[in-house]
Amino acid sequence: MARIVVLLNRGGGAVAADPAIADKVAEALSAAGVDAEIEPIGGGDCAVRCRAISERGDELLIVGGGDGTISAAASALVGTETLLGILPLGTLNHFARDLGIPPDLKEASALIARRSEREVDVGEMNERIFINNSAIGLYPLMVVDRDLQRKRLGRSKRLAMLVASLRTLARFGHQRLTLTVNDQKAKVDTPLLFVGNNDYRIDIGAPGQRASIQDGRLSVLVMRKKTRSGFIAASLRALLNRQRRDDMVQLDVVERLRVDSRRGQLAVSLDGEVVSASPPLDYKIRKKALRVIAP
Repeated sequence: MARIVVLLNRGGGAVAADPAIADKVAEALSAAGVDAEIEPIGGGDCAVRCRAISERGDELLIVGGGDGTISAAASALVGTETLLGILPLGTLNHFARDLGIPPDLKEASALIARRSEREVDVGEMNERIFINNSAIGLYPLMVVDRDLQRKRLGRSKRLAMLVASLRTLARFGHQRLTLTVNDQKAKVDTPLLFVGNNDYRIDIGAPGQRASIQDGRLSVLVMRKKTRSGFIAASLRALLNRQRRDDMVQLDVVERLRVDSRRGQLAVSLDGEVVSASPPLDYKIRKKALRVIAP
């Protein structure tokens, strides 16, 4: 039987922080009974390598990294017969957490060895796959600022995001968008449009978490037009689960969303990566399109 390929993103998270991580991964998988071939790769090479391995006919591919790495792998494996095993080796690991994959390397390896399979949803924007969420407005600006700080100043992701948030709020603005939800159209002025792969919690009890990634719907949140101070106050009220009716609109039972704008290009975040996209942006949910190992 061929050895199972394990792709490790050497550019981030635990892989970048620990020179011995490849040996630790090999040891944990071997102890679980998985004969693995460890292959460190650059983050930009993940989707290409995953696609090649899937086209070769591998039944299982293991990927170690954070949400960006797993998102790249998912974009290559959606709709294929290759099963995805996940080692949560990133900074935040939102997707792995929401799937219930343990953060401990040995426990995650044991889970992979059991091959407990689930079919989960992914989101899609203009044929680009996302596993967590997409946003238009203030958040993409924060991400661009954060990534520049990390590249130029070597700041941690959390510190860079804090600084980026403060600077982005200083140049607070709105987007004028036309939304077509399923078949209904509306115009909005908003500082933030959020589109999630299934429903997200925004209260302080479990902010940014999902109960399920298999409900077959998009989570669409539209922040109402606010002043800078009003935006901050509305964000705090959301965390404390004390939203007002004029803070945020949550659109229910969304399977398709079109976002249009008079602008020729929109900055759009997809799983933490910012891309420039030409409207209209067509979002949809792809139900049970990704085969993953999860409890």
